Amino acid sequence: MPRFNLDDYETVADRITRLLEAHPDARIVTQDLTTEQDRTSSIWRIKAYVYLTAGDQAEDLPKATGHAFEIDGTGGANAYAAYENCETSAIGRAISHALPGFSGDKKASASEMAKVNKGITPKPARDWSAEAKKINDVTKLREFYLEAKKAKVSQEILTEISFRADELE
Repeated sequence: MPRFNLDDYETVADRITRLLEAHPDARIVTQDLTTEQDRTSSIWRIKAYVYLTAGDQAEDLPKATGHAFEIDGTGGANAYAAYENCETSAIGRAISHALPGFSGDKKASASEMAKVNKGITPKPARDWSAEAKKINDVTKLREFYLEAKKAKVSQEILTEISFRADELE
């Protein structure tokens, strides 16, 4: 049972509307901070910047920033659009920092608090190289290579796994 009422939290769409009503010239810019290691764990990371005027944006003077992460395939919007959901969450957090009226736990958006209800947290990044070094069977290492390739790990890590298989043969 949640310890909070989701109705007490504003949606990101409502926050954007409030931002533009208060600052019609406002700008929102997002930056993808996802690393290769994040991708191997199906995690997206986004940073959003809120500028209250075009001049602030031109001078790179954001009023506020916000960060978010989402995990591919965790249900809801993340089943098919985790990246987009992550961007929306970052925007919501940045706006909460830029506009008055948010304090304490109310900085989170309704969708972020819904995740708390579900208990969604990121899984730790997988260390493919370390795992490969522990495998001493060539067949298992080849299976591991295919799993890593399917997870879209970097070519550098795939090469390490391949060299490890060569060492065992």
